Amino acid sequence: MRRFRLLLALLLAPALTGCFAPEGSGGSGSAAGDATAGGRLRVALAFPPAENLSPYGDDATTLSRLGVTESLTALDANGAATSALAASWRRENDRTWLFTLREATFQDGTDVTPSAVAASLTHATEAKPAPAALSGVRLTAAAEGSTGVRITTGSPDPVLPLRLSSPSLAIFAPKAYGATGRVDPIGTATGPFELTKVTGTTSATLDRFADHWGGLARSSGIDVKFIADGTARTAALRTGQVDLAEAIPVAQAATLARATRKETATTRTTSLLLNTGFGPFKEPRLRAAARRAVDTSALADGVHEGHADAGAGIYGPAVTWAEGRRRPPAGRAKAAAPHGTKLTLATYDNRPELPEVAQVLKQQLEKAGFQVELEVREYSRLESDALDGKFDAFVLARNTLVDTGDPVAVLASDFTCAGGYNLALLCDEGVDRAVAKAERATDTAQRQDAVMAAEADILGTDAVVPLVHQRVITGVAGSVRGALLDPYERTLVGTGTRR
Repeated sequence: MRRFRLLLALLLAPALTGCFAPEGSGGSGSAAGDATAGGRLRVALAFPPAENLSPYGDDATTLSRLGVTESLTALDANGAATSALAASWRRENDRTWLFTLREATFQDGTDVTPSAVAASLTHATEAKPAPAALSGVRLTAAAEGSTGVRITTGSPDPVLPLRLSSPSLAIFAPKAYGATGRVDPIGTATGPFELTKVTGTTSATLDRFADHWGGLARSSGIDVKFIADGTARTAALRTGQVDLAEAIPVAQAATLARATRKETATTRTTSLLLNTGFGPFKEPRLRAAARRAVDTSALADGVHEGHADAGAGIYGPAVTWAEGRRRPPAGRAKAAAPHGTKLTLATYDNRPELPEVAQVLKQQLEKAGFQVELEVREYSRLESDALDGKFDAFVLARNTLVDTGDPVAVLASDFTCAGGYNLALLCDEGVDRAVAKAERATDTAQRQDAVMAAEADILGTDAVVPLVHQRVITGVAGSVRGALLDPYERTLVGTGTRR
């Protein structure tokens, strides 16, 4: 039966790894003969697990990039929803969609059934805090027959297939869910690689999942090292200790052979977030003073050495439709003189450019009259304090389309009163209305116009100052073929990745 499923999947289903152009030759082929000959991949990731590899936070992307988890849908190269665990879907009415599942197997050997999928999505809706992809969304899922899952939303959601592509809405076997609400991803997901061991925040081991619906992976497994220091990651690649290294620092790029440096334009924007809930930046005029003090060109050309574009808004050049629809911010407060106002500026060192960006910002803000204390930690030791508003300002590199592929999602999660990742603690009625209007828009062009109107309202509060739009450098050893480098940073290793 499993052999039949494998053949059917290969004949009828587009492979997930075909969504983006793989690095090197070999594509996403997964013939069993090639797969059995594949060695193990050695991968260096920048971000150690921050939440015990919970799929409901930032660790969800780690699981997705390593080929462990899959969602009902995925994103193609143009940002449109494509099939994953769901082979197809149709909209039944404004609030109801029916998704038809493909035949697939969980890594614990049980079948991917409609009831299991519905239960998995229900667990996600009950998570605290809610996954960013579900910010402001009420969703219910129920099994329909032997292959269907009917999903109903509290209000019309025209981009539900995009939303369900989020790594935080990955599907797990029933045994993954414990009584405490924690999700155990070890041996319970559906991707081509099965997580078998996690050693704290230092390493992880993955083995090829033999019954993956898309065929055998061409690598027999993955050995992961979590290396927060960018110089150390680069050195590990340069000395042959790893085959793939993400987030190579700009300052280290020149130490790698040109063929090894792979630069990808991404939808990631680095921004300065100002705490509107507590401290000095609760005052709009001081936020305006901070925004006026920032010189973004010094960050793009200096710190990033030309590997980034100066901040234009929440969305950068990789979101190709945004620039033609961008509106100037309205209603900004008049800047007040800081007069030595003290503030704490924080960031993390997993992305090595960020401490440098923060140092330049410190100088710019001090020149404008602020007194700035800089705090830099590893991200997993910083996130909870940032969410609790313990810093006055925070430098964040945020992929604006990673959560759902829908540009509205990052606005809802990051800048609304109920947002689950609202580091600026912004709660503005006008912003909430603008984001809600964008969420209701069903026509693509109208939705994009509404998104840019909401962006203008958010920028008008000066709660966020866009700094640079990033291009990410990934280190790929010459022996590696089929690395998956995409603008959403959701993929890295797939069925066709090998050495």
